[in-house]
Amino acid sequence: MQTFQRRPLKLLTTEQIGALKPELADVIEYRKSGLSLNHVVGCPLECSYCVRHLFGNFEMKTPRALMTDDAAVKLLTSHPYFRPHRTPIQLFNRATDPMLPVVKGHTFNVLRLLDEQGLRNHVLVITRWRVSEEDCAVLNSFRNITLTVLVTHSGIADRRIEPVDSNIAATSLKTLYANAERYRTVLYWRPIVPGLNDTDEHIARALELSEFAHATVFTGLFYRDEIASYYEANGVPEPYEATARRKIMPEIAEKRILDAFHRSADSKAPWGPLFRKTSCGVAYAHGQADYNGHYGIQDLCDICPKKQLDLCAGAWTQPDAQEVELQARQLGAIGPVRVTDRAIMVEGLDEPPRYYLQHGFGYQVHDVAKPHRPRRHGRAEIGWENGETPQ
Repeated sequence: MQTFQRRPLKLLTTEQIGALKPELADVIEYRKSGLSLNHVVGCPLECSYCVRHLFGNFEMKTPRALMTDDAAVKLLTSHPYFRPHRTPIQLFNRATDPMLPVVKGHTFNVLRLLDEQGLRNHVLVITRWRVSEEDCAVLNSFRNITLTVLVTHSGIADRRIEPVDSNIAATSLKTLYANAERYRTVLYWRPIVPGLNDTDEHIARALELSEFAHATVFTGLFYRDEIASYYEANGVPEPYEATARRKIMPEIAEKRILDAFHRSADSKAPWGPLFRKTSCGVAYAHGQADYNGHYGIQDLCDICPKKQLDLCAGAWTQPDAQEVELQARQLGAIGPVRVTDRAIMVEGLDEPPRYYLQHGFGYQVHDVAKPHRPRRHGRAEIGWENGETPQ
């Protein structure tokens, strides 16, 4: 295995950890793309829309560790929702950037610790920072984990919103793609905000960069109350008049992107290949079926390459209703539990148990109280016409 230099970060004291928001002190969070491990917190990059606003630590600029890597990995692999070889994993994706010079030693060490256990789980590393050829050699050295590096690129030039030059991410993407052997790299084109980074020039740049990735995923902006408050307090132009629980990706912006990425109908990858969902792009990059079971949402799959559609169709199976109800009840579901041809519909389960079911069955799991409307694909309603029937 490729060696790497590692200088562990200073650990936060028990008192300092106690002063953090409980959500930040809890180093494992189940998100749609997997169990997210975040025992390093703090980031100097200052992207104004960062989810760190939600955890109350946006002003924490110096990365610090809450525990050792060994302890964090043990906590992850013993988590009640962790399944060896199946549960997708994300590293350092809510409170720091995993490729910052003082953080990447921890990133590589966690990858090593997982790999040495023989785990084949998907592991996602998301960065907008510099990645060198030496880093690529380390990333190629892991033999078991299914590793994807997603490079966040927005093209936003307004330094009040994103101080980090997007050319850094573009260079990292090209370096990663040129050196990829055992890992795969995805262009993570986000956040797309109408009037800010969706001009013809921005779209053309993304189309150019898509040639240096195994897949491209595009998505909108998480615009929560905490982020809106920061914008207002710091004189940053507010992108929308309202906030939303889900990502905002207006219909007209999506249409312009799809029109630009569209190729001939007989092309092996008629849209790039371009994907709306992270897991779809990751799965495609590795030649696997989508682990989130999006195939049931056919209006979501209308831009996927035919080969990928066939792969997902072969792996997608409607689960047994009795088994679904048994597991959902054990997790605390109330009310009716239904299995439709699109998704499992449940009541009374928050996101972690829903994602646990979703990854276990390879089938979408939706909360009846938070309907997914056709063509919006789980996005906010801002920028879309009203009146569509939830499914």
